[in-house]
Amino acid sequence: MKTHTQEPIKKMSKIQLITFDLDDTFWDIKSTIINAEMNSRKWSEDRIGEKIEWGTFENFMQIRNELVKEDPSLEYDLGMLRKKIIAHHTKKFFKNTKDLNKFIEDAYNFFLEERHKVTFYDDVVEVLEELSSKYKLGVLTNGNADVNKLKIGHLFDFSISSMDVKSNKPGKSHFAKARELSKVAFKDTLHVGDHQVNDVLGARDLGINTIWFNLNNVKWEADNNPPLQFNKWTRFEDLVEENYGS
Repeated sequence: MKTHTQEPIKKMSKIQLITFDLDDTFWDIKSTIINAEMNSRKWSEDRIGEKIEWGTFENFMQIRNELVKEDPSLEYDLGMLRKKIIAHHTKKFFKNTKDLNKFIEDAYNFFLEERHKVTFYDDVVEVLEELSSKYKLGVLTNGNADVNKLKIGHLFDFSISSMDVKSNKPGKSHFAKARELSKVAFKDTLHVGDHQVNDVLGARDLGINTIWFNLNNVKWEADNNPPLQFNKWTRFEDLVEENYGS
């Protein structure tokens, strides 16, 4: 996480804090997860030495939903959810719990490493570097990506995951924690994300300023009040200054 110097930073706008979603805001999550899933399956089969019946995507979602129904905390504890899914597919290959648990831990760590092999959208890192000298920056994610594993952690003052607050956006907890950590009021905060409900409505309902990252120019359908939006990161700084500049 970044550290601030003691020298006062020139206030560029009324906004003091900008918080960001991660998946589908800084990078494409679908391609990232598909690659991580495929590589992890191959790793598991190579480690076990046998083919594994993974099933279809529908099977995966059914298993996931059943696990979450049994333990609602798995809705935000994605690490434990992943481990239970790994166990579901591989436990029959192990004769004792110790070996199974060791495999699950190794398989999860491999998946997590693969999950962090992201390809940033054009200009994301450069824009964040510029913003970090003007504003406090934070991360609010429902996922399990860690900015400190992506070599951009030093640009942020804090990062809040669903595990940290035991809930998911659009609930209030992520945003309230950001206010607590930053000491910045909601009215002086800007939240940026791709999800119409989790990011935009979740923040807006609390009086937080919002800008919607709409990469594919889809129609706004969440309500009758479309937010500010952009689809290229090179446009973001100008959009902030035009709308929130002094």
